[in-house]
Amino acid sequence: MIQDISEKISWLKQNPRILKGIFRGIERETLRIQKNGRFSESSHPNSIGSALTHKWITTDFAENLLEFITPSSNNINYLLSFLKDIHCFVASKTQNERMWPFSIPYCYDDKTNIKIAQYGSSNLGRKKTTYRMGLKARYGDLKNTISGIHYNFSLPLNFWRHWKEKNKIDSISSGYLNLIRNYYRFGWIIPYLFGASPAITSHFLKNKQKIHKFKKNKDNIYYLPWSTALRLSDMGYTNTNIMDLNITFNNLNSYLKSLQYAMMTPSKKFIEIGLQDISGNVQQLNTNILQIENELYTQIRPKRTPYNGETLIEALKKRGIEYVEIRSLDINPFSSIGIDKSQILLLDLFLIWCTLIDSPKMNKSDFILTTRNWEKIIFEGRKPNQKIYINQKNETKTLVEIGETIFQDLNNIAYILDKIENNQLYQEVCEKIISFFKNPDLTYSAQCLKYFLEIGAKETGLNFSNKYHEEFINKSHKILHQTLLENEVIHSHEKQKIIEQEDKISFEDYIKNKNYPC
Repeated sequence: MIQDISEKISWLKQNPRILKGIFRGIERETLRIQKNGRFSESSHPNSIGSALTHKWITTDFAENLLEFITPSSNNINYLLSFLKDIHCFVASKTQNERMWPFSIPYCYDDKTNIKIAQYGSSNLGRKKTTYRMGLKARYGDLKNTISGIHYNFSLPLNFWRHWKEKNKIDSISSGYLNLIRNYYRFGWIIPYLFGASPAITSHFLKNKQKIHKFKKNKDNIYYLPWSTALRLSDMGYTNTNIMDLNITFNNLNSYLKSLQYAMMTPSKKFIEIGLQDISGNVQQLNTNILQIENELYTQIRPKRTPYNGETLIEALKKRGIEYVEIRSLDINPFSSIGIDKSQILLLDLFLIWCTLIDSPKMNKSDFILTTRNWEKIIFEGRKPNQKIYINQKNETKTLVEIGETIFQDLNNIAYILDKIENNQLYQEVCEKIISFFKNPDLTYSAQCLKYFLEIGAKETGLNFSNKYHEEFINKSHKILHQTLLENEVIHSHEKQKIIEQEDKISFEDYIKNKNYPC
């Protein structure tokens, strides 16, 4: 099942410097909550800037769903300090509120009011809000408040230059698609290790047959004994099945054609919703399978930074894949900023490994097989003697066997990366995390569930959020000085006003003629 890559690792050992300069970026989502745990009902604070134009602080689906965005960097400590500084700044401006530390909003109840994110009166701002109205109409507002970490990763151009020559691949995009296919085959290892959503509220359990499979704790939170990341299940933040769209990541052109097809093809289900509500207000951008590219929710996506006025599809078509976006990370509740250094180090190793091993083209049956393995891990990953499918014949190996085989390779890659930096951080992470396979109680999901059963999900969330709030307001900035942050607030508001003043066409014409990002 897993290719022997000892020859490739030996080649890397001879050329270790080609891995120098991995770039990473982090996008962290978190709900603003009141001190009592209820959703904040206030609008996005003016004091932290314009959600439309701020470089690092915006909103996702809802007014109280913050999103923090770091620039890309090849320095992990810089990246984490940058993210911490954003948290500290926002905490200082919202001292009567807290940031929810879990992916799942366990603090939701029937009285909760979810206000869709607002971005001002410009055509761009209205389009962003209308897109989110479409998400609400299509999937419901609660599901869209589920939070996550997006981890952006790119290998050095020097690596790709040598890799293309050694492996006779035609482009960097082909190399990244190789990585992506292998992430589907083996990426379930990430929710097993780092999944932190083993429980869910009754509001996500619409299927009465499913609810009987769940146990319930004292504060009416539903859980499965061995689950890891219910956020990634059909109850969580998923929508369009990539298999139905025939998206297989075998080559860039076919991927882009499938994506364009989904954006141009009407959906019977979404036609029934209608473009307008009964009052005549626009409630979705269109009635197609996808309103825009970003509506395709997958575990990993190929990305390219678009130029101004350029869509993601256009950018990928013209210049190829620049990096991959990992979307299967739950918020880490044991870190004040939702992710920690050990996770980043492990992700680096695993994504390099996914690049090194061969990745045959995938058909629909192959994707069905990978989906079955992801579901096994999501719903019962910590089950004793859990088995994973290794081929279409339904042959299996145990999770422990596969995990330990992968980690043998990861440890060899760790040695190379540590040699570059003259330390042992990557090897230490391997040594620590490999123990999660034989002892599932060490996984994040097991630790979360223990807290939920002993203390309660909501109480645990409040304890963490209060602890982290105190940490934020008492910590000095390392990277982003206060003056820089305050100036960005002013600049973002000014920039929003300029965008609003420069509009020359009607909103209706704008959404017909331009497919600007949302």
